[in-house]
Amino acid sequence: MGIKVVLVEPLYQINLGYIARAMGNFGMEKIYMVKPRCKIDGKDVKKYSKHAYDLIKNATVYDNINDAIKGSDLVVGTTGLWYKSDKSFFNVYSPEQARKMVEGKRRPVLLIGRDDIGLTKHELELCDLVVFIRTSDKYSVLNISHALSIMLYEFSKSNKNEQLDGLYADKESLERMFGLFWDSIKDKGYIRDKKAVFMAFKRMMRRANPTKRELSALSIGFKKQKKQK
Repeated sequence: MGIKVVLVEPLYQINLGYIARAMGNFGMEKIYMVKPRCKIDGKDVKKYSKHAYDLIKNATVYDNINDAIKGSDLVVGTTGLWYKSDKSFFNVYSPEQARKMVEGKRRPVLLIGRDDIGLTKHELELCDLVVFIRTSDKYSVLNISHALSIMLYEFSKSNKNEQLDGLYADKESLERMFGLFWDSIKDKGYIRDKKAVFMAFKRMMRRANPTKRELSALSIGFKKQKKQK
């Protein structure tokens, strides 16, 4: 499916087992975790993961989220409380919208929050987009294993064309362009919150999935602006 699933501090063995089973159902070959709070080799993990326990045995464990998302083209977060996301940018989307934005990305990451408190506001700010799965207004928060199953089902619909892989800009090219954008705004006194403007631009560009030609055109514009200073 091409997406890296990262579980953030999983707490309950049963949920971890069900997550492994769901990932196995959709053909995922690797699980990544950040500081699990339960025994990943516990009996309930083995019981509820069924034939997908090998995913748990071969999991990669990180000490922090930054290491887990390093090198990603797009970071997708999930939340049952959409208002925890950065309200100043309203970067909250449905699973279907997220799937369309993920298509064409070579190294997307899906962050699945904690069983008990989900992702923190700071962690959601690390995401380029946040997914909210609409459920009953009376009980809007899904179990993380259920939320992941819905996300994997949606992403499995992707019609990614491998022949188009070379058409789109890679992460390194995007990072160079972000540097040019920062250079273009860092000395602008009329921009009060430069960090907010910079982060908004980065998120927007990553979601837009620009082609190499589009990125080249933008970069030329920023370079010319820099020379004119």
